[in-house]
Amino acid sequence: MPANLSLLFFCVVLAALAGCRPEPAPPLDQQLYIWQRQWQPAHEQALADSRADFSTLRVLALQAQPKAGWSRALVDLPRLKADGRPVIAVVRLDGQLPALDLQEAGPQVARLLADWQAGGVPLDGLEIDHDSGSARLADYGEFLLQLREQLPPGLKLSITALPAWLGSPHLPALLQAVDSSVLQVHAVSDPRRGLFDPAQARQWAERWSRVGDKPFHLALPAYGVALLPDTGGAPVVESETPLNRGGERRELLADPQQLADLGRRLRDQPPAHLVPPAIARRPPCLEPDHVESGGARRCARQPMAGRTVRAGGAERHHAGQRRQSRPADTCAGGAGRRIL
Repeated sequence: MPANLSLLFFCVVLAALAGCRPEPAPPLDQQLYIWQRQWQPAHEQALADSRADFSTLRVLALQAQPKAGWSRALVDLPRLKADGRPVIAVVRLDGQLPALDLQEAGPQVARLLADWQAGGVPLDGLEIDHDSGSARLADYGEFLLQLREQLPPGLKLSITALPAWLGSPHLPALLQAVDSSVLQVHAVSDPRRGLFDPAQARQWAERWSRVGDKPFHLALPAYGVALLPDTGGAPVVESETPLNRGGERRELLADPQQLADLGRRLRDQPPAHLVPPAIARRPPCLEPDHVESGGARRCARQPMAGRTVRAGGAERHHAGQRRQSRPADTCAGGAGRRIL
């Protein structure tokens, strides 16, 4: 082969080999839950601080509880409009509701969406947060199908989801009723293992990816909760509402290194249908109920002096596990940095 052709062939081979090198994986798309019932002026700076790290805002908008009934979160809609990021309105339906009544829920949701759209909020979807028992998933799926028929055309419907549902034969049909799901991978049955187990979270994600073909996100913790002793021996979780109970409090905190390691593994070897993959997280915030003389303070729980501190994440419960509702004092805050 002539020298010039040999050189050309050699360059082509090198170029082909270079093109086969794996490109660095892009950073994970992180989304943010703002889980607060009453917004404050300090949210303006908190939202600004989160812009570089979080692409989408999932905002608590409406709640239904067994005794309190329906209530809206006091969200600053002009601030959401000015922020400009896509917003998903989250409707929390308490797991203790005796039934999901679309005749009640439908008008409540319709008025909420109309008000937010009239306020110029860049509404990208509706999310239903309901910790249904596995035995009631069929009814939940039917509720979602009927709700979806009442939504504005083009508005996406998603749900939060529990790993305990993985054993239900009704799960595939439930996921077909929505556009996507957010799998809550922070759960615990043994406090000694912490409130977040990365290996278990990865297993849940892998199993979830095999249930159907709908995209899903993962929800990871970014805060701490306290465990209090119970008379029966099992710990009680204290989160958004302080409990008037004596005894030592043990705080379980989300471990940033564990979250970062899991994020790298998901980025390098993502389960099927994990978006893209995307992580929905809840960093600390400003809470109206926690105000000092110097103004509103950061309410992210810090390790309590003289008390046991363990790494872990926030707890979600079903099928025998203790459950901790998503804290009302978790929202956009300066501590929400990209760690994945």
